[in-house]
Amino acid sequence: MRLDRFRTASLTDARLLRVLDASIQAVDPGMLVSQALSRTALPRHERIYLLGLGKAAEAMTLAAAAILSDFSSALIITKHASAHETSLGATSDQRSLQLFNSERITVLEAGHPLPDDRSLAAGRAALDFVSKIGAADLLVCLFSGGGSALTAVPVRGVGLADLQDLTSSLLASGATIDEINVLRRQLDRVKGGGLAAATPAAILSLILSDVPGDHLEAIASGPTAPNPTSNEDANEILRRHSIDPRPAIRRALDFEPPVKRSVLRGRVQNRVIGNNRLAVLAAARQADLEGMHTELFERPLRGEARMLGLELAGRVSSLLVSGQRPGCLIAGGETTVTVTGNGRGGRNQELALSAVNELAGFDRTILVSLATDGEDGPTDAAGAVVTGRTRERAEQLGMKADEYLRDNDAYPYFDALGDLMKTGSTGTNVNDLVLLFCL
Repeated sequence: MRLDRFRTASLTDARLLRVLDASIQAVDPGMLVSQALSRTALPRHERIYLLGLGKAAEAMTLAAAAILSDFSSALIITKHASAHETSLGATSDQRSLQLFNSERITVLEAGHPLPDDRSLAAGRAALDFVSKIGAADLLVCLFSGGGSALTAVPVRGVGLADLQDLTSSLLASGATIDEINVLRRQLDRVKGGGLAAATPAAILSLILSDVPGDHLEAIASGPTAPNPTSNEDANEILRRHSIDPRPAIRRALDFEPPVKRSVLRGRVQNRVIGNNRLAVLAAARQADLEGMHTELFERPLRGEARMLGLELAGRVSSLLVSGQRPGCLIAGGETTVTVTGNGRGGRNQELALSAVNELAGFDRTILVSLATDGEDGPTDAAGAVVTGRTRERAEQLGMKADEYLRDNDAYPYFDALGDLMKTGSTGTNVNDLVLLFCL
């Protein structure tokens, strides 16, 4: 256990720290890959190749390499190289470190959440890697969230600046990850089954889902999954969010991507091996062990972060007013933020900030909202912590929650209170968790 990484000025209770730790431990990517491969009969093959893509790519690929030790070569594309050194333990043993330093493994870093020049190079490297794998071979893919930005091979006529501008506009508009990935699939040769179409090999993809509903085409934009959406779907999303893209994007959306379902049928297996639900249930089990009555929020978190923060806090405060103490309410999913201000923060910090006034004055009540990958928006925080005393403490420093929320400026608000949660990179990625404790 590494409980201290969850600790903040207001979150010190070891029971609550153990609940958070259990939730992240349950989605350790190396452990999940090892478990999946131990239960999987591989197709007949001459050689095995490994391709890891996403924020958890290192841990997943090294775990696969330890089991499939006769693999020919491996390519890992991730955001932070050497994440295995600070991950949850499943890939930090000596054997894995030796594999990491093997000449058979190539590791590339690339940009996230916006693609960059490294993403272009990584996308080309991925297509080149799989195109050399023969029909008698097996490609084992290890996919996790973040892969959409980490690789980019745009369709003809679209440049990096076009993709960056579009992605920035979508992120600021409050578009969901599913909507963003619809655009990405239509504009990229890796996504929407493009990677699988580039090789005749049999493919087994083990997938750590960061998408509510575990839609295969949305996780890393579905490199080995058929694309169920069209250019008209993409254009409808642009209209819905009032986005006027660059001319190159407009022109590209006049043409359909070439990958069809029949290209992938029969030789591709896509298996989700971990998701947000695993983390939620693990948190609930640990909360039960700590003597708390637990309740799971009935639906995945989706929509505006500030609205969901109000809803969750309001649900708990109404119970407290009636004399009930629900113990632990647990929710999971991924919210969005429509950016109208000039502040700094992320969706988890914004959700927490929106709950400050609703929870004010309630003793022994703590809200925790965090990104399971340890990275909430473009900040070094995983999320933030709110208690019944947060508003009082902040106002003593001259800070009003509504003013900071209006400017999407949650980071400095919680930073001044010592209630930013800074876990560092966890090595995993299964959306967000919100936990409301009433002790």
